[in-house]
Amino acid sequence: MKSKSIDEFYEEISSDSFANPCVLLPNGIQKEIGHFNVFNIKELYERLKGHCNMPYDRRAYYKISLIRGKNRVEYADRTIEIEEHALLFATPKIPYNYLPLDMEQSGHFCVFTSEFLTKEKIGMDLDKLPIFQTDGYPVFQLTKEETNEIDLIFKKIHQEINSDYVYKYDLIRNYVAELIHFGQKLQPVTALYSKHNSAARVSSLFVELLERQFPIESSRQRLELKSAKDFADRLSIHVNHLNKVLKENTGKTTTELISERLIQESKILLKETDWNISEIAYSLGFEELAHFSNFFKKQTTLSPLSFRV
Repeated sequence: MKSKSIDEFYEEISSDSFANPCVLLPNGIQKEIGHFNVFNIKELYERLKGHCNMPYDRRAYYKISLIRGKNRVEYADRTIEIEEHALLFATPKIPYNYLPLDMEQSGHFCVFTSEFLTKEKIGMDLDKLPIFQTDGYPVFQLTKEETNEIDLIFKKIHQEINSDYVYKYDLIRNYVAELIHFGQKLQPVTALYSKHNSAARVSSLFVELLERQFPIESSRQRLELKSAKDFADRLSIHVNHLNKVLKENTGKTTTELISERLIQESKILLKETDWNISEIAYSLGFEELAHFSNFFKKQTTLSPLSFRV
């Protein structure tokens, strides 16, 4: 699945509400590094005339939501039922779908890019936080008191983003960090999660992590996850366990599945682009052209140049 950018996010909600995307942008955001915005769910829901369903998709931005109302959240291969109040953390690593089950929707959500909340700015690495890990629990049931506390933080964010304070985004970063720490202190409500076979879940996440790296759209783009160990580390499991699970569920090893996807993309790049073979090799994660040529020939019996002709 192709990642949804912050621009596409604005295009989506503005097309549903027939509004100019610029109207939705916060004041002064162009002066900042990265992007941040906050929304009132009830107001946005009314603006979208109830069309609030979000596609099951990976997003290139982070999202924190305080949800009031009956909802269903599909997160990776899990389904989570929300009966009343919940705090939801979404990461670009895993796709999710948020489906309102009644018309009584309210609360807040904020969206931000990794550039807005860098380690240098808040003193912590987002992708290393437990709450944003692929094997973590992203939804937390809230008590009435906890809901009021989170609501107050969001109201402060709304107040600041509409202010003329020169350093308002620095203050907002502190509020977002407070939301993250609040979530990490909560215990996950595991009873809310549908029962899923753990092996099926691992397989599903592996496929998502593999596919999210494609298509390769620029010769400067490069794969991050290239080996079985890379995927196992991202999933926080041992590489032998990943191999065992995939073999049982697909009949193929991790390396075989990765190789098949690399060959598929290699053929597309060789036939559909004018990049030289060195550029294709680099974008697919090969350090040396010879390594790519040997890999391609082993899988197809042809050299990359012969296949291209």
